[in-house]
Amino acid sequence: MAKQRSRPTRRRDRKGGPGGGRRKSCQYCRDKVAFVDYKDITSLRKFISDRGKIRSRRITGACRRHQNQIATAVKRARELALLPYVGDTRESRDERGPRDRGDRDRDRER
Repeated sequence: MAKQRSRPTRRRDRKGGPGGGRRKSCQYCRDKVAFVDYKDITSLRKFISDRGKIRSRRITGACRRHQNQIATAVKRARELALLPYVGDTRESRDERGPRDRGDRDRDRER
């Protein structure tokens, strides 16, 4: 007969730590908005990162229903060129410097 070991059960420490605290309430539920408008660019920009990605529910605090509407509205606004698909990446271009065709031609001759 095998002897059963009694292991202490691990419990999560609920005190403090990163990510603790109350969850944000949905902005659209608070304002009692039925449908997210794709033409309201100022409110949609809050749900987009500086790179142009749609932020997750965990970060924005939106409920599932409104998060789906936000994603659809952002995609529709991008299609109509009201919002950009990608963020501004000028910093990476400035480091390399401008490159023209003359540089490529010189490289080929070598």
